[in-house]
Amino acid sequence: MSRRLFWRLCLIIGTGVVAMFYLINLAISQIESDMSMLSDDSVAQLHHWRDTAESLTRAGKLEELENWLSALQQKEQTWAAVAAAQVRHIAGNRSRRNEYTGYNMGRSVEWQVHLYFDNNPIMELPFADGKTSLLIELPERMRPGSYWTITRITLQVLLPMLLLISLSVVLYQHIMHPLKQLDAATRAFSKGNFDVRVKEQLGTRDDELAQLSETFDRMADHIGDLILRQRQLITDLSHELRTPLTRLDIATENLISGAKTDSAALEHKLARVHRESRHIRRLVDDTLTLSWLDNETPDLRNESLDLVDLLQVVIDDAEFEYPDRAIQAELPEHAMIDNSNHRALGQAIENVLRNALRYTPPGGRVIVRLCLVDSGYRIQITDEGPGVPDKHLQAIFRPFFRVEASRPADTDGFGLGLALAQRQLSSVSAEISAQNAGSGGLVMSIFIPQS
Repeated sequence: MSRRLFWRLCLIIGTGVVAMFYLINLAISQIESDMSMLSDDSVAQLHHWRDTAESLTRAGKLEELENWLSALQQKEQTWAAVAAAQVRHIAGNRSRRNEYTGYNMGRSVEWQVHLYFDNNPIMELPFADGKTSLLIELPERMRPGSYWTITRITLQVLLPMLLLISLSVVLYQHIMHPLKQLDAATRAFSKGNFDVRVKEQLGTRDDELAQLSETFDRMADHIGDLILRQRQLITDLSHELRTPLTRLDIATENLISGAKTDSAALEHKLARVHRESRHIRRLVDDTLTLSWLDNETPDLRNESLDLVDLLQVVIDDAEFEYPDRAIQAELPEHAMIDNSNHRALGQAIENVLRNALRYTPPGGRVIVRLCLVDSGYRIQITDEGPGVPDKHLQAIFRPFFRVEASRPADTDGFGLGLALAQRQLSSVSAEISAQNAGSGGLVMSIFIPQS
């Protein structure tokens, strides 16, 4: 069994989960970066405070600056100061001194604010001279990331859960769609709709579930055909039984009503009862055997035998039963086969040969040939009967089938011989076919594998 569905699920789940975590991680990084920046209103407010502090500093109003800073700190519940610093070069290469001539006493408003730190950062807002700055601990109300905890839980827990649920729903539907069709087909089949099939409803799907549907279809074909054959067999059997039972009823009524008849008439009536009883017994026995072969489909390949010996025994019995017909046997010295069954094979060949003799007129001839082919032996039994219309060459292997116009039915036959022969040959992996001979008559061809 191929594992297309298994590998498909592995690919979908593996790729989907990896892509999901990659995208979620990318989204978390981007959102965290965006949420770490100060809002435009906060930046504008900080710049306004810097401009106010710078104007007071330039005007030399230090006392007023001190009062303003005190009021600002009290209002915002924070810390603020104005400070100046200058970096002085002492030694070393001066070619890149522009990179360290500045100073850094706090964070720029353009920098990210870490969302995981407990304390608010000190923000630095430089004055125009580049030497003095307003330093202020970022007020709590300006701190970014107020919804970061909820956002992180959503991204790390809720979003993966929703994506996995969505993936599960898709996979569930992908798997359950054919299973629902299979369930519906099973229910329909159980209600007597033997024509229902599943594979054609799945389209081009080719995986384990498609193989399961093919298995169901094969099972439905076999069981449906078996049930229909059994129904037909019961119908045909009941029809075939009516005639001998009617004759048996008439014979028994004559026996009951004709108590004073002479012994010869009584003997004739008893012989008729015995004949009809045997006829019914044969009909029932053959029907039960055919039903067993159809229902159980046994494999009887458990013996090795010589086809020549088997054919010789069958031919001897047929010559005794039909002394007014000639049987011409063209057989090699030996024809050994393995994995076969002498009883099933012998009964099948006997039925075919008896059928050929039955339709060959008295004084006629039946030819039995056995020859070696590529992988087995072929038996050809040719009669001199009227043959069979080409359109019925397959139908003659159906139970109770007769071609009334071209091959008049024998009163002892009821159309089960060839059907039984086909089933018995199938149980040993042999095959049978029929064709009309060019010179008239019917040729039955039996192929038997050597092993």
